[in-house]
Amino acid sequence: MRLGLRSLTIAPALFALMLASAAGTRPLAAQEPAPGAEVHKALGPADVIMPHITDSKHLELPCIKSWEEWACGITLPTWNVHIGNRVIDFGPTKHVVFLFLSALLVALVVILTARAHVRHTHAIGRPKGFAAGLEAVILYLRNEIYLPVLGGHGGEKYIPFVLSLFFFVLFCNLFGLVPYGSTATGNISVTMTLALITFVVVEAAGMRALGKGYLNTIIYWPHDMPLYMKLPLSIILTPVELLGKFTKPFALTIRLFANMIAGHVIILALIGLIFMFGALVAIAAIPMALFIMVLEILVAFIQAFIFSLLASVFIGQIRAAHH
Repeated sequence: MRLGLRSLTIAPALFALMLASAAGTRPLAAQEPAPGAEVHKALGPADVIMPHITDSKHLELPCIKSWEEWACGITLPTWNVHIGNRVIDFGPTKHVVFLFLSALLVALVVILTARAHVRHTHAIGRPKGFAAGLEAVILYLRNEIYLPVLGGHGGEKYIPFVLSLFFFVLFCNLFGLVPYGSTATGNISVTMTLALITFVVVEAAGMRALGKGYLNTIIYWPHDMPLYMKLPLSIILTPVELLGKFTKPFALTIRLFANMIAGHVIILALIGLIFMFGALVAIAAIPMALFIMVLEILVAFIQAFIFSLLASVFIGQIRAAHH
């Protein structure tokens, strides 16, 4: 028996549990099955929490099968590819589906808003409604946040990249708060890939801005010191310079992954307490879970902002390395 993994989808099960406790009886799943009847496994906290925070080949869809089960599902296709002695599945998973949905929604929102902006500007001389609000957000991020840290003399070329990071990560984060949704950024493979893309852009920005001077970001060589000081400092600090290049994408990976998965674990752990200790715990657990869920909305925006801000800071640092 499968159970929806959002607070909305488990509400009937919780309600049935409270009714059973109030009546002095055990929940239906805990009663002794009749001879020959189908046996259903009682859901524990791990059965509720783990499928939500891990990737899978099963995609949940909204439907009502019974009073306890508010989710249907489809199994995503498997595309096995033989590479040497290994078989690797290149088929989509749940997180891949929500990555594509996030990218599609970002493209639709931006394109439709841009068209509305142009249409309103031609009609009344200024944008209005959602187009005006989104323009204000983008201009604030561009002029007050990203440009100062990206630096002048070409820093504006990287504005589209960091804005794309912001909106894409934001939509991925918010999908985890939608019933039957999933947080792709709670997958360390996703955050690591985003960090590696940022790493490539950062290093490419350094090469374009510094030219041959880019080698100074790899090999530490102080030009204003005598040779007997340069050699030992170069031997000691060059590994530190190299390590610093790789700690940046590592920090981006772990920061986004840990923050996004932690909130969902807390929410589902609080809900899992009801299954462990009974319906009376719901009086405290459900309000606390709802509070954390509202807080997660703020966290989704903050983590998208921090990820894009750190990407722009790293780009600005390497472009200004010659100073």
